[in-house]
Amino acid sequence: MEAKTLFDKVWDAHVVKKIEGGPSVLYIDRHFIHEVTSPVAFVGLEKRGLKVFHPELTTATPDHNIPTIEQHLPIKDELSRKQVNTLLSNCEKYNIPLYGLNHKWAGIVHVIGPELGLTLPGMTIVCGDSHTSTHGAFGTIAFGIGTSEVEMVLASQCILQPKPKKMRITVNGELKKGVTAKDIALYIISKISTSGGTGHFVEFAGSAIQSLTMEGRMTLCNMSIECGARGGMIAPDEKTISYVKGREFAPSGEAWDKAEAYWRTLITDKGASFDTEYTYDANDIDPMITYGTNPGMGMGIKASIPDGSDLEGSDKITFEKSLNYMGFTAGEKLEGKPVDYVFVGSCTNGRIEDLRVFANFVKGKQKAESVIAWIVPGSKQVEKQAQEEGLTDILLAAGFKFRQPGCSACLAMNDDKIPAGKYAVSTSNRNFEGRQGPSARTMLASPLVAAAAAITGKITDPRDLM
Repeated sequence: MEAKTLFDKVWDAHVVKKIEGGPSVLYIDRHFIHEVTSPVAFVGLEKRGLKVFHPELTTATPDHNIPTIEQHLPIKDELSRKQVNTLLSNCEKYNIPLYGLNHKWAGIVHVIGPELGLTLPGMTIVCGDSHTSTHGAFGTIAFGIGTSEVEMVLASQCILQPKPKKMRITVNGELKKGVTAKDIALYIISKISTSGGTGHFVEFAGSAIQSLTMEGRMTLCNMSIECGARGGMIAPDEKTISYVKGREFAPSGEAWDKAEAYWRTLITDKGASFDTEYTYDANDIDPMITYGTNPGMGMGIKASIPDGSDLEGSDKITFEKSLNYMGFTAGEKLEGKPVDYVFVGSCTNGRIEDLRVFANFVKGKQKAESVIAWIVPGSKQVEKQAQEEGLTDILLAAGFKFRQPGCSACLAMNDDKIPAGKYAVSTSNRNFEGRQGPSARTMLASPLVAAAAAITGKITDPRDLM
């Protein structure tokens, strides 16, 4: 028998038909939709007189363009209100499960899937959102799709997809104090660049990856597309299985036993080959921060911005333009630079563990007066848990306000925008020009680095305060 990778096993199990010299027809187990990328897809269905083929395999929630305060009131912004209402009416019309703004299961689509047990190992998962790769933490093939593809999946529960190449990124060894999954992600992207994974699906492996919690693995897989990859995945293990067990939509009884037995087969066989391989030592990774306008422009927090002398052509132009936008100089350090905003949240770092890390760090300290901080849970369940664990009390005592669930300042589509020229330390996933607001300047980092910046009012190595 041919040795197969984890990716091969899941992919091959979902191919309905291979088109000679073309893409495959891939069956999709779970389709997530939100208010921004689904309306046009539903219009397309209507024009063609089609129904949703498997409404029970689609799950909807509004997250991108919603307010994160006063969610019990009607939405003030006209576009946002229209998008959310359109999602509501489409879900009613086609009988699609929807967790609306004030539902106990509402939240960011990539946070609620795993916490509800809708995301299970071995699945194929799509959503009209690039960070669908998050679900790969469970050993799923999960990737973002465009609006026409959303329509395709709604109509047929299948998608046309060319099979990507395979990459394995192995990180071995023990992580140093203060280093998190977010730092691993930013470190890898800084090494292979934002195009290093293009055309590939990445399997993350090695002892450092296995040491991560499920929430840490979700952060890492979430960021996999920032190196240009189609998605990232991690083989299921004991942590995966214990995380899934007992969740709302997870199988139970005999169905659980059968599913678990299958999930345990989802590992890369010995001798299976990859198109590309990278190996890193966990001990080389420090808390990271970005200095430029793409997630690959990252460095250890105590390092200096590269001088760019090894760059030429368009790479050099991009580097110089990026530093000019950020107001930074080649060769300088970021440590000690003042910060205006801190954002903790998003599908990258809006889970309960992220809030615990942040709250434990700020406990007994006070937020810097110069800093505006937005602490945004990824879901209603995360919000509830934070309240029950007393995290919200810790935050309040330290001078922080806790907002309501939503994508918030990740993408400046809602009211939570960073003003022009201001510096934000953000736990989200992208730092492109204008990503968090027109002319906003974003530095990506972990919740720990964000906490240190929020307390000191400047870029600070959290290890110096631990």
